[in-house]
Amino acid sequence: QVQLVESGGGSVQAGGSLRLSCAASGYSAYTNSIDYIGWFRQFPGKDRDGVALIASGSGATYYADSAKGRFTISRDSAKNMVFLQMNSLKPEDTAMYYCAADRKSPWVSIWSPDAYNFWGQGTQVTVSS
Repeated sequence: QVQLVESGGGSVQAGGSLRLSCAASGYSAYTNSIDYIGWFRQFPGKDRDGVALIASGSGATYYADSAKGRFTISRDSAKNMVFLQMNSLKPEDTAMYYCAADRKSPWVSIWSPDAYNFWGQGTQVTVSS
């Protein structure tokens, strides 16, 4: 099993920044086999949407259109951590943000929330205007 723990959420004003962290723990051999890890967010009453993802092997990064130019995903492989730096935050970024890891199948879109085996408990981000 892999455990994911998010932190770093909070309340900021529009234009501000937050840095989310996701700490992954579990058997190191299994952790090393994770192909993708990243961030989804969920608005009240809506399904989870992908925000930013990183490929564990190549380090390639992927962003939703809403995140491009404002958010940056990064990792510290030695510490099994993934970060989401969010700049120029907007009120519409207000959501619960979740860390997700380990795609179930290479045939499933990396952007599908159903694709991931492991999820964190979420961290709330609130952006006020």
